[in-house]
Parts: sequence; structure tokens; C-alpha cells
Amino acid sequence: MEYIDYYKILGVSKDADKEKVRKAYRKLARKYHPDLNPGDAEAEKKFKQANEAYEVLSDPEKRKKYDKYGKDWEHAEAFEQARRQQGSPGGGRTYTYTEGFGDAGDFSEFFRSMFGDEAAFDGFGRGRRRTMAFRGEDYKAELHLRLRDVYQDQKQVLTVNGNKIRLTIPAGVEDGQTIRIKGQGGPGRNGGERGDLYITFRIAEDPDFQRIGSDLYATVGMSLYTAILGGKLEVPTLDGKVAITVPPESENGKKIRLKGKGMPTYKKKNQYGNLYITLQVELPGNLSEKERQLFQQLAELEAKKQPGS
Repeated sequence: MEYIDYYKILGVSKDADKEKVRKAYRKLARKYHPDLNPGDAEAEKKFKQANEAYEVLSDPEKRKKYDKYGKDWEHAEAFEQARRQQGSPGGGRTYTYTEGFGDAGDFSEFFRSMFGDEAAFDGFGRGRRRTMAFRGEDYKAELHLRLRDVYQDQKQVLTVNGNKIRLTIPAGVEDGQTIRIKGQGGPGRNGGERGDLYITFRIAEDPDFQRIGSDLYATVGMSLYTAILGGKLEVPTLDGKVAITVPPESENGKKIRLKGKGMPTYKKKNQYGNLYITLQVELPGNLSEKERQLFQQLAELEAKKQPGS
């Protein structure tokens, strides 16, 4: 199994605190987000690597295992169980591993590195004084949602292999994010524990908003008259329409930030990103003769203001 340096991927030191890890991840997520790099396979790869690194380093328990066991961190639980049972009184020992993480050779090599040749796999332990408890298979599933679905916490009932699972989806989950539901995977064998269920969220693109992290971006049209004279303008948010004030003589493409009107921050109560509105001037059409005359007068007045006129 190839070792992946999650610290190097995020560009942080091994003693970086959770906030530095979060900031580094958000910076990379903005840079390599697929929406900002359409068709760029390398950017998509780096985006997925950043997500994977953040999932581990932002979780204190996972990070502890990663720091201790490196590439074998996902199998730390099996190792710890075997370590506790090594030398225990009685006839045999019980080792547990996750079905499907690799072949028997991988598992044997993992334990050989920890305990030496005595603990190495030999088929299924034939001729050895030990019993093998097999942990159940981990299940994987995808849940497809709309952006508006994850603006608030919501409850859903999923059916996985005939079993109904009640799930509370925290507000702010992101596309591609995976959560684990312990004990909802396949049944174990020989007394082994059940596997886990991993759910990956797929958030569909929204017609009105683009999402990067907890921030939202939208383009809103405004009339030429509002751009020149200023005034009130209604803009959409995920929480309903709000009125903003457009300053006089606003240029096409002007950006306005609405603080706290973005997405909720995942598992951080009452924390929200921002909504960035780009104003796009809409030119009037089907002008009446009177309107044309007025625009002509404006053009003549503007010409008189030019040097040498």
C-alpha cells in the first residue's frame, strides 16, 4: 500500500492545529474545485486528494491513528486488538481484519511488520492455535441531494440491503464528502463485529448559485437606470429574497458581499459562509422614439464634457 503524506498534500506541518488544517484545505478547495477547472483531470485529482487529506487530519481520532501507523492507519483497530490479545492466557488468539481492504498477503504483511513471523497469515491459520474472527464487510453508498437540501439539517430513511437506516444529515455537507455509520455494514463471522456503512454525498449543481466551501456565488441582473442612478435591488438567497442597495454609477460586474448568507459551516452551529453577488447590467430594449431622443441628448451632453469640445 503506497504511503500518502496528507500533511504534504495540504501544505501544513505535522504540528498544525485544526484551524490551520481547515484554512489550508479551503484554499486548495477553492483553487482546484471542478466547477472552476472544468475538464481539468489534474485539478480534479488534487481536489479529491485535498478532500481525503482533510477528512483524516480534521478528525482527531483518525489523525492520531495516521500519525502512529502511517499507511496502515485504517487497520489500527485490528492491530490494537491483536496487541492486547498477544500473550493472553488460554489456548488461542483472535485477530480481526476488514474484509475487502486487500488480499490475505496484505493483511499478513501488516501483522508481520507488527509481531514478526509468528503472527503471519498462513491461509486461514491452519495448524495454528488461533481462531479467526472476521469483521463484516464495509458497505458503500451514494446519496444524491440538491444544494437546498443541505442548507438545513434533515432526516432521511435509507434502505441498505433491506435494512432501513434513519439518518440525520448535518447542514453544510459538501459534494464528495463521506461519513461513516458504525455497525451498519455486513455481519461479521466467527464472532467478528459488523462492518460500517460509508455514505458519500453527491450534491447537484444549483441553477442559481455556485458553491465553493461555505461561500456561495451568484450573478444578478440590474437595469441600466439602477446602475447609473443607484437604488434598491432584490437578490435571491437560499433563505429567501433580500433587498440590497446599489450605489450610483455602479459598473457592470460590480461585486457585493452579503455576510452570513452563504452555506452553513459543517458541524459548526450558527456559522455561515458569505454570498457574493455579481451585478450584471441589462441594457434596455424596444426603445420608444422619446427614449431614443433622451439618450441622444445624454450622448450630446457627454460629448460636451470631453476635452476640446
